[in-house]
Order: sequence, then structure tokens, then C-alpha cells
Amino acid sequence: RSPAGMLLVAAGLLLAVAAGGRGSPAGEQESPPGSRFVCTSLPLDAAGTGCPLPPVPMQGGALPPEEELKAMVLQLRETVLQQKETIGSQREAIQELTGKLARCEGADGKSAGSWKNEVGKGKDTMGDLPRDPAQVIDQLSRTMQTLKDRLESLEHQLRANVSYAALPGDLREMLQRRLGDLERQLLSKVAELEDEKSLLHNETSAHRQKTETALNALLERVSELEKGNSAFKSPDEFKVSLPLRTNYLYGKIKKTLPELYAFTVCLWLRSSASPGIGTPFSYAVPGQANEIVLIEWGNNPIELLINDKVAQLPLFISDGKWHHICITWTTRDGMWEAFQDGEKLGTGENLAPWHPIKPGGVLILGQEQDTVGGRFDATQAFVGEMSQFNIWDRVLKAEDIMNIANCSINMPGNIIPWVDNNVDVFGGATKWPVETCEERLLDL
Repeated sequence: RSPAGMLLVAAGLLLAVAAGGRGSPAGEQESPPGSRFVCTSLPLDAAGTGCPLPPVPMQGGALPPEEELKAMVLQLRETVLQQKETIGSQREAIQELTGKLARCEGADGKSAGSWKNEVGKGKDTMGDLPRDPAQVIDQLSRTMQTLKDRLESLEHQLRANVSYAALPGDLREMLQRRLGDLERQLLSKVAELEDEKSLLHNETSAHRQKTETALNALLERVSELEKGNSAFKSPDEFKVSLPLRTNYLYGKIKKTLPELYAFTVCLWLRSSASPGIGTPFSYAVPGQANEIVLIEWGNNPIELLINDKVAQLPLFISDGKWHHICITWTTRDGMWEAFQDGEKLGTGENLAPWHPIKPGGVLILGQEQDTVGGRFDATQAFVGEMSQFNIWDRVLKAEDIMNIANCSINMPGNIIPWVDNNVDVFGGATKWPVETCEERLLDL
């Protein structure tokens, strides 16, 4: 039999026991001492009328599948709740009857134990009622679990049947619009990220280029320091070394000369080259390569050229020792003076008189220029070392020249001062720390 039929039989049994009691109400919890119960069997069809099942409402008219599933779910839920209430209300009655059945006697005066034996022999007229009331509760519990499983299955089926295709048209359109908006927002965000990536790449490239430029400049500076080119305590404590007689070793003064009507040129030099020390410096302007030149070429004496005019100077500086040389000139009458180691060794006049020195030329150390800034002749190149090359736009006094030569004062040129960042070297010419002024004096 089904659990529902068993439930009806149990309910009929409860009614029969309640009716057969001796004057005890059906709902009493405890019977008086010495009382007896009479158990009377009821027909199966008589028990069926006691516990009618709740009617299942029928849905009229054709409904959509979703509505039918929902209605079935609701009906099953109501059925489960009703069964649950019935089980709860009858569980207590079954427990009470269990105790009473132990004391129950039949109409013929037999004990409950002999009645149970007859039931066991097949004389029981109560149909298929289970012998143990606990089995009824267990079967009812299984029935409830089965109903719950069917309810969950129907809910899953309902969710599965409500697909996207069954959605109303306006809801489908709303979802499509929403998806379109989300897609556009996503594409916009991707475009923004691409722009940021490109901008970041450009900034990174520019930063990398700046960094590489700075590193290259630093490496060049370190290379110069390693070579000793710029390892000077002060900007003017360096010398330029031109060790070979070539047409490619030279130094260049970055600044140029203004128009001059007088000048003084002073420098320290050391050379033992022969024949002649070559050209310590030359100044060339467009149209005149020999605007100012100091040269000792071959076996000739050292010469001063101004505007290609020549004056021989009584200087002797090819002994391989440090010497301080100063030359002055003025356009008035072409007056000139020559100083060696602070002493005036010669003077003259009529050297390019009334000729102003032209501005904007190129000043070269160690080479004689045949054109402005170039076309050097190796036979006229200076071989040796030089330092403290300074030019003033006036004729210095003899006492000032003496003080410079004996290291009493340090007076840089007001037109061309001897500073590191104003002198470039080329072709293998190098810059080195120079001996102190006192050390140069001891070399005289």
C-alpha cells in the first residue's frame, strides 16, 4: 500500500480505539489504575472515510508552461504542509496509543499478548497495518522526503524551461540595449588604455633618450678624467701637450677676438724641437691668414707677424725649459715689445702701423693657418707644451709682466683668459695638470 493509505488505516485505528474505550475520552493522557481497553478491528473501507486528502484544485483553461509549473509547485507545497501538519498532530496520538495497546484486551477477555499472537497467526482483521507504529512514522517521513524531492525537481524544471527565447519582447530588447551599452563602454575603455599605453611609450622613449644622452656625456667626462685631461685643481691649472710635429695636432680657443688697437699676449711654453719650435699660436681672419702669428721656423729667429708684416724678436726658448713669454703691440706707429721671463729683451716700431686687428677670426694653438682654421703645415707645427695663454686689449706695464712671470700675481686676460672650458684639443693633443708656477720658475 501507499504511505497515504497506511496513514488512513492508522487514522481509522485511532478512531476505533477512541470509540471502544470504557467511558474514557479519546484525548485523555493517563487512564485510571485498573482500567482496561478493548481493541476492535474496523473494516478497511470504514477507515478510508476518516482522513480525506485535501482536494487538488484544478486549473481551468489553457495556461503557459511556466504558469502550469508554478501552479503545480504551489499545490505540492500546500500538500506537503498539510501532510506535515497531519503527521505532527497524529504522531502524539500514535505514541499515546502505543502505550495503550500494550494494555488493550479483546472482547473475549484475552490479554494483549494473546491478541498479538493471534495477529501473528493471521487472525488479525485490521488489514495490512504495520505491526510496529514506529514504522508508520518512518514511512510517513519517507513520503514527505519524496514529496520534497519532487518539489525541487519541479522547481529546477521550471527554471530550465524559462529560457531566453521565452522572455517577453520588451525585456529582450532591454537586455540587448544593455549589452550594447556595456560593449560600447568596454570598447571606449580599451581605446583609452591604448592611448595611455602609446603616451606612456612616447614618454618612456623620450626619457630613455634623455637618460642616454646624459649617460653619454657623463661617460665622455669620465674618459677625460681618466686620461687626466681635466683633473685640475682650478680651471687654469692645465697645460696643452703637442708632442709630435704633424699637421693635425692642435688646440683651438673657443672665443674670438674683437677689433683691437693694442694687445698683450703672454704664455708659458717649453720646447726643445729643432730646427725651430714651430708656431705657438696663430690668429687668422677672412682675407688674412697671418693677422697675428708667433713662429720659429727652421733656423730663422722667432718672428711676430701682424697683418702679414714681420718683426724678428730676440727670444731664445728652444732649450727644453719652461719660459714665460710676453709680446705687446699698439697700432700707433706699430710699436712692439718682447719679454722673456719677465725681462724686456727687445722693442721696435713700424710693425703694421695704424692697422687695427680685425675681429671674428680663429685662434689656433700649435699650428700656422694658411686658411682660416685650417690647411696646416707640419713643418711649421709647434712641438712641446704650453700653458697660461692670455690676451689683453691693452699694453701691460713692464712691472705687471714681471709680477706675472715671477708668480707674484695671477692676472688672467680680459679678452682671452686661460680656462679649461675655453680650450679644445684635436688630433691627439692632450690636456694635463700643469706644474705650479714656482716649479716652472725652478726650471729656468
